[in-house]
Amino acid sequence: MEEVDCVVAGAGVVGLAVARALAEAGREVIILDAAEGIGTETSSRNSEVIHAGIYYAAGSLMARACVAGRQQLYAYCAERGIPHANCGKLIVATDDAEAEKLDGIRARAAANGVPDLRRLTREDALAMEPALQCTAALLSPSTGIIDSHAYMLSLQGDAERAGAVCVFHAPVEGGRCTEAGIEVQVGGAEPMRLRARSFVNAGGLHAPKLAAALAGMPSQLIPKAYYAKGNYFTLTGKNPFSRLVYPVPVPGGLGTHLTIDLGGQARFGPDVEWIDRIDYEVDPRRGDSFYAAIRRYWPDLPDGALAPGYAGIRPKTVPPGAPAQDFVVMGHAAHGIPGLVHLFGIESPGLTASLALADHVAEVMAARAA
Repeated sequence: MEEVDCVVAGAGVVGLAVARALAEAGREVIILDAAEGIGTETSSRNSEVIHAGIYYAAGSLMARACVAGRQQLYAYCAERGIPHANCGKLIVATDDAEAEKLDGIRARAAANGVPDLRRLTREDALAMEPALQCTAALLSPSTGIIDSHAYMLSLQGDAERAGAVCVFHAPVEGGRCTEAGIEVQVGGAEPMRLRARSFVNAGGLHAPKLAAALAGMPSQLIPKAYYAKGNYFTLTGKNPFSRLVYPVPVPGGLGTHLTIDLGGQARFGPDVEWIDRIDYEVDPRRGDSFYAAIRRYWPDLPDGALAPGYAGIRPKTVPPGAPAQDFVVMGHAAHGIPGLVHLFGIESPGLTASLALADHVAEVMAARAA
């Protein structure tokens, strides 16, 4: 059995950020992923938005990591030349009842350390986005967009320059927690057994299953996995907007919002479709319900202008209708196993929060080591 210092299971954006942080701190790191390359699931199937940190519960790890991670991410992108744009976002109210909710949204953002939201009149908003229809709006100037693949490639490069090794087509099939370390069985074309001093489960959608496959991990601490699929539809015509546009949130989600990519193409979504198994097919019929929602803030959306885009799946740890989940970074203090860290429920804003989450994982490990 080969002895290694640290294994990170999962080469999504958070796994790569964690591996980078550990490798740059002098740890010997091996990154394992069942897929053929980096970021093939959740990390490459999202809106590529750099979130400000507006909506999350005050004091939650999700809120704290988003705000800190957003600041780190903008600095990282500027330093490394990662394509991104600090384009801003409008949260729009389309009637008086929605307008009354804007101050509450701004107060929640301020409680999370996002004090820069600005209230706009209808005229202010239309001066920024003439195609818009609204009664009032909030401007979030710190929201942006990023080339997520370029970012992940940079994280991978940083980690490898610091000595980390990426191994693909290498699923972790099981293992056990021992006093000598975390032993794992790696499958694929070249199966192997490893004993790691530290093991980070950054498996995303598969993190609960991977945790359950480690003998000695208390099963009662492993959350059940729920899959919330988000479908995106692409605008086939010209995009008249230069900023992201979000409606006032509705119960259960943020509504049908408009995001843009770095090329200026617009897309709408995600919606929420609870599913029992991983499936990335987009049903074109789901787009029918998008038109009415979008026309509340963009009445000139042409008929037939939406085409199926892509879908992503949020790794949920709570069922439909339950209170919003938080990120979970579970270390020795929770399960009593030295060197083992699980990341559960790392959904949006995981991309934005990735660098801060990596720092948090390193702190959790260091606390035990001390």
